[in-house]
Amino acid sequence: MASPGSPVVLGIESSCDETGAGLVRDGKLLGHAVASSMDEHARYGGVVPEIAARAHVHSLTPVVHRALDEAGLTMADIGAVAVTTGPGLSGALQVGLAGAKGLAYGLGVPLYGVHHLAGHVAADTLEHGPLPNPCMVLIVSGGHTSLLLVRDLARDPIVHLGDTLDDAAGECFDKVARVFGLPYPGGPAIDRAAREGDPKAVAFPRPLTGPRDDPYGFSFSGLKTAAARWAERHTGQELPVADGAASLQEAVADVLTRKAVAACKEHGVGTLVVVGGVAANSRVRSLAEERCQKAGIALRVPPLRLCTDNGAMIAAVGDLLVRAGSAPAPLDLSIDPSAPLEYAALHPVARAARAAAATAA
Repeated sequence: MASPGSPVVLGIESSCDETGAGLVRDGKLLGHAVASSMDEHARYGGVVPEIAARAHVHSLTPVVHRALDEAGLTMADIGAVAVTTGPGLSGALQVGLAGAKGLAYGLGVPLYGVHHLAGHVAADTLEHGPLPNPCMVLIVSGGHTSLLLVRDLARDPIVHLGDTLDDAAGECFDKVARVFGLPYPGGPAIDRAAREGDPKAVAFPRPLTGPRDDPYGFSFSGLKTAAARWAERHTGQELPVADGAASLQEAVADVLTRKAVAACKEHGVGTLVVVGGVAANSRVRSLAEERCQKAGIALRVPPLRLCTDNGAMIAAVGDLLVRAGSAPAPLDLSIDPSAPLEYAALHPVARAARAAAATAA
C-alpha cells in the first residue's frame, strides 16, 4: 500500500509497438512493465499500425497489473494517471488514451496528457534524479532526432536548437540494415554487426557538418543513400557487412555527439542528456562519454531498459506535472499524432469538440 505524500502516478505509453505501464511517486520508479509486439512486425520489416493497435488492446490491462504487482500496489493506490497523447500512431495512441480515461474516471483521479518525447527526457530522472536547469538534451530515436535546451521540464517551454530535416538516426539504421540484409529492428542489428567491423573501413559522409551548414540540424537521408550505394557496388560478391555497419554507426555517432557537445559549449550548459531508443547504441554512448569528458561536460544517459518506449517515462512526466501543480487534462482530451514538442504536457482537444465550442461562442 502506498504511504502518505505525493500521489502515485500511473503512466501509460502506447505510441508505437510497445505497451508500457509505470508507477512513479516523488521521482522514484516503483514498478513498470512493457509488452512489445515487435516480433509480429519483424516479418514486414517495420511497424504495421493495425497490428500495433490490436496488440495494445490485448496487452494494456495485463501490463498495468504487472506494474502494480512489481510495485506491491493495488489500483486503489493510484492517485493520478498520465498517458501519451502524441506523437505516434493514431490507432495505437487511441487505445492508450481510452484505457487511461477509463482508469482515471473509474478511480476518480486526475488525468494528464503527456508528450511522448518529453517522456524520453524525463526517463533520465528516474535513474539520475532531477534534471539540471538548464541542460542540453539530445533525443535520438526511430522517428526523431533533436537538440533541445531544457529548463524546468514541467513548467517551461522546450527550446529546439535543431531537429532532423528528413530521416532520423534510428530510421537510417532501420533502412540501411534492410539493405545490408540484417533483421528488423535495424538499430540493435547494426550495433551487433559493428562489433566485428572496422569503423574506418568506409568513408561515409557526415551530413550537415560543413562551416555553412545548420550547426544543430540533422539529416540522415544522404547517409542512408550513401550506404545503399556502397552496398550496390558489391553486387555479385560478398558484402562486408561488419565493416559497413561499423562505419555507418561511426558516422551517425560522430554527427550526433559532435553537434551536441558544440551546443553545450555555445550555450554554456554543463550537462548533456542523451535519450531515446538510439541512446542504447553502444558507439553513441561511448563516443558521447569520450567527448563530454574531454570538454568537461557531465553526461547523463538512462539505463538501457529506460531508453526504449516505456510507461515509466510517461509516469515520470505525470509525477513532475502533479508536483508542479499543473492543471489536469480536460474531459475531452484527445490525441495529436504529429504533435510538436513545445511543453511536456500535451492536452489536445478533439477537433469536433473545438468546433462545437466555437459555434456555441
